[in-house]
Amino acid sequence: MHAASLRSGLLLAGLLIAVSAPAVELPRIFADGMVVQRDQPVRVWGHAVPGTRVNVEFAGHRDATTADDRGEWMLSLPEQKAGGPYEMRIDDGGRARVLRDVLVGDVWLASGQSNMEWPIAQSANPEAEIARATDPQIRHFKIPKSWSGEPQAQLAGGEWVASSPQAAGSFSAVAHHFARELRKATGVPIGIVDSTWGGSSIEAWMDAAAQGVDAKALAARTDELREADARALAQTRRNLERWPAVPVDDAGWQEAGLDDSAWAPIQVPTLWEAVGFNGMDGVAWYRATFVLTQEEARAGVTLGVGRIDDSDVTWVNGTQVGKTRMQYNLPRRYVVPTSALRGGVNQVAVRVSDFGGGGGIHGEAEEVFVQPHGGEARPLIGWSFRPADVTVALIDDKNQHPTLLYNAMIHPLLPYPLRGVIWYQGESNAGTVTDALRYREQFPALIGQWRAQWKAPSLPFLWVQLANFSSGADSGDQSPWAVLRESQSATLSLPATAQAVTIDIGDADDIHPLNKQEVGRRLALAARHVAHGEALIFHGPVYRRARFEGGAAHVDFDGAGGPLAVRGGGNRVHGFTLAGADQLFHPAEAILADGHVIIRSEAVPRPVAVRYAWRDNPEDADLVNATGLPASPFRSDAW
Repeated sequence: MHAASLRSGLLLAGLLIAVSAPAVELPRIFADGMVVQRDQPVRVWGHAVPGTRVNVEFAGHRDATTADDRGEWMLSLPEQKAGGPYEMRIDDGGRARVLRDVLVGDVWLASGQSNMEWPIAQSANPEAEIARATDPQIRHFKIPKSWSGEPQAQLAGGEWVASSPQAAGSFSAVAHHFARELRKATGVPIGIVDSTWGGSSIEAWMDAAAQGVDAKALAARTDELREADARALAQTRRNLERWPAVPVDDAGWQEAGLDDSAWAPIQVPTLWEAVGFNGMDGVAWYRATFVLTQEEARAGVTLGVGRIDDSDVTWVNGTQVGKTRMQYNLPRRYVVPTSALRGGVNQVAVRVSDFGGGGGIHGEAEEVFVQPHGGEARPLIGWSFRPADVTVALIDDKNQHPTLLYNAMIHPLLPYPLRGVIWYQGESNAGTVTDALRYREQFPALIGQWRAQWKAPSLPFLWVQLANFSSGADSGDQSPWAVLRESQSATLSLPATAQAVTIDIGDADDIHPLNKQEVGRRLALAARHVAHGEALIFHGPVYRRARFEGGAAHVDFDGAGGPLAVRGGGNRVHGFTLAGADQLFHPAEAILADGHVIIRSEAVPRPVAVRYAWRDNPEDADLVNATGLPASPFRSDAW
């Protein structure tokens, strides 16, 4: 046989083999190291050539089915007790797929925005927590950030990773600490499916039907978004061509004598996305100047560099004068020591680190200034800009569009059996009181939608109530964060739900509080009761009713939260306010008495309404139960 004929014959044989041996396609959640939900039928599904007979074997059981005319197939194997590791074999008569190291235990979906996404490596005690993450029966599956205008059958990526010091730094801290607590309580393997996106709104996690969104209109809008993204990214890359060396070593860029002639002029304040750098995340620098007289330099100045998304380090003449971490909406005001100042021209340098979403110096024009002590504020001069270490990808704003994250990051999981859901989200819906009130309808709608789609009407759904934080949105007696917390509490009317109250472990200056260990512990307490039926105290005091008599408010609490106490001891409680018929609230004094709280205020002789912890940052609220779990914020009025 001629060589050419031989090659042709081998090629034809290879093609015939390929045609006769189609590889069955599985959802990416089915992979080596996966955790399968115990005590529920083991549902397995995928895609194959229409008419293909698919056989599945797992833990001593087997079943078979035939792919329909769309190539789709699904079957259920008998439920299993916790255990493993096992192998799962999926055979289509051609090339069998074998999944190894499969455990049977409890699978929890962890979803929401950045506080659920926040990794161990950036939380409290990272080195110690990473070192102790040695339990390989805790496994995480991280779904990459992805979006779509239509429901997807397949995830964009992801793999099961066993807990280890080498891997745990990138795990969701809340979800990992939750899993660790449940491992201690149940002894079974725990699988965490991490489907999170920092800054996401609740609308992004709901399907089109739940929001009355027209699916065709959404698909058309998605096409528009992709086209706009392509144009914006092309512009960003053209602008970055000005600096071919990116990333670059930025050591010394804060120095007063730096040659910044290669830097670009930039408008400040405005996010860099708005001036030609859309889709850019990472580290970039700003420089500007101000002029002082000798007398002003000797007196000192206050420097305002606007709101910075997300973190900054700021220098004057090479001397560091301020540093703020992860405060995207906080105006920076730094007092500059006289030792850093000089008569004449002074150099300002700001190193900005942006971890997603908008980036750069933004806010109001009057928030960017230099003000000599005893003098008038005046603007900074001649802003210039240069990226140092950045990436370019336009996905960040997709977390604000209805349905886009659900389609790509939740829908492909259906109907993978779950033990329950843990949810930490709401900050992005607490911008105004109106938004926070709307959440009262949106949140139960999301829970109902997910339960219906998983065909699990009692699927445990646990969430973290918003922590204390100075958002800057408080106005008088109006607090968007307090209203959103109330909307979360109202959702407890749904069965098989619970919330972890965290108004005592937040950070007034950081929307991402570091103490994720306690958040995970409180969620695990709720899971032990809701999902496992344990009789234990899993929440703090919950408001039941208020009576107004004798010039005081008498507040009773649900006994399920356990005996009342005050954090730090004693019987004087803080965080209460009272109002009369004029609807004006005043600080009040409160004491514990006979299992309830009595609240009085000299400014309100005839109270008709009482509120507790009704602020974005209720730092003085100290009502707890005997186990130290905090009372949930509440109000008796509906004003």
